[in-house]
Amino acid sequence: MNRNVLISGASIAGPALAYWLGRHGFNPTVVELAPALRGGGQAVDFRGATHLTVLERMGLLPELRAMQTGGSPMTFVDEGGRTLLHLPAEFAGGAIEVLRGDLARLLYERSLDHTEYLFGDSITGLTETPSGVRVDFRHAASREFDLVIGADGLHSNVRRLAFGPEEDYVSHLGYYAATWQLANERGWGRGSVGYNTPGRLASVGADRRDPARAGAFFVFAGPELSYDRHDPEQQKRLIADAFSGLGWEVPRLLDSLRRAPELYFDSISRADVDTWSRGRVCLVGDAACGATIGGMGTGTAMVAAYVLAGELARAGGDHRAAFARYEDRLRKYAKGCQTGGDRTGKFLAPGTATGLRFRNGLLSKPVFLNWMLRLGEKVSSDVALPDYAAEPRRPNPGPGVSGDVVTFPV
Repeated sequence: MNRNVLISGASIAGPALAYWLGRHGFNPTVVELAPALRGGGQAVDFRGATHLTVLERMGLLPELRAMQTGGSPMTFVDEGGRTLLHLPAEFAGGAIEVLRGDLARLLYERSLDHTEYLFGDSITGLTETPSGVRVDFRHAASREFDLVIGADGLHSNVRRLAFGPEEDYVSHLGYYAATWQLANERGWGRGSVGYNTPGRLASVGADRRDPARAGAFFVFAGPELSYDRHDPEQQKRLIADAFSGLGWEVPRLLDSLRRAPELYFDSISRADVDTWSRGRVCLVGDAACGATIGGMGTGTAMVAAYVLAGELARAGGDHRAAFARYEDRLRKYAKGCQTGGDRTGKFLAPGTATGLRFRNGLLSKPVFLNWMLRLGEKVSSDVALPDYAAEPRRPNPGPGVSGDVVTFPV
C-alpha cells in the first residue's frame, strides 16, 4: 500500500506533507540535515483564495493570524536618507505574513503525533528495489521505504541523487541575496529602509519581535560565482567586496556583517524539472519548481503538500497514478507562481540608474500598485483544489512512528 514514506527536509514543505500524510493514514518519516528545527528567517506570506483554503483545511488560520507580523512596508531612500519610494505593507505581506521560523515550528508540532523526525542526518544514497527504495544515511543505518519525497529546497539533495546534478535543473538569475541579524543601535522602525545603486540594494529594518535587534537584507547583481555554500566567512567577503565604497548606512551594516554569527547567502535562482517524479521518488515545493525569492514558494509548497498527500490517498497508495495526477494538477499553477521570482532581482536592484528611476516612478502610481496586488492574488489562486475530505486518523502503529524525535550527531 506504499504507506511508509521518507521525506527529506524539515522546513515548510516537509512537515506540511508529513501532516497531511498522517491524516490520510500513512507513516511519514522526515530527515533533516540541521541538528534541530531551524528558527528565525525572513517573513513569508500567503495571498489569495488557494493559499487560505489550504491553511483553513489544516486548521492553522487562527494561530497564524495570531502570530502574523502585520506586513512589512518598504521604503527606498537616497544616500542622504530622503524617501524616493514607499510601498505599503500589503505589497509584500499578502493576506497573512508570518516569520518562517514560526510557521516551521507550527507545522512541526502539528505533524509530530504521527511523524518520526531524524535530525542531524541526511540521505547519501537511493536504490530502488522491487518493493521500495533502499535509503542510505550519513549516520543512521540503511532502511527501506515505500516512497521517498524530496522537500529539501532549491538545492535538493534528493533531486541530485535521483534526477541528476543541480546544474541540470537550477538556473542562475543574475543576482545574489544575503540576510543577517544585528543590534538595532540606530533605532530602525517597522518595515525596511533600503538604499540602491545600480545593481545593488542595502536595506535594514527592526526585528518584528525584538526592537533591540534589526535585520539586514542585501541584494547584488553578478555572474554565477564559485564558492563554498558551507563557508560563511568566504560569503561575507563576497558581500563586502560587492558593496565596497557605498555610502548611506552601508559601511555600518558591513561592519555588523563581520561580527554576525549567522548568515543566509544564496543566488537568486530557479529550479525547472521536466518531470517531478522518477519511479518511487517525487519532488515537492522548491525542489520541483522553486525560486529563491518572490516566487510565492511558501504558499506553493503548502498547496503542493496538500495535493500530493491527497492524491496518494485517493490512489490508495498507487504512486504512479498519484504522482502523475499531482503533477498534472499543479505544474501550470506552480510555474505561474514561480515566474514572479524571475523579476525579483531586477525589481529590488535594477541594473541601471534609468531602471531605478523607472521603478520608483511606476510604483509611486497607486493605479499600477493596485494592479500588481490584484495580479499577485490572481496568480496565487489560479488552481482548483479538490476536497480530499479525509477525516483525521492515526496511522497504523509501527516502530518509531509515535512522535519519537531521533537525533543523530552532525
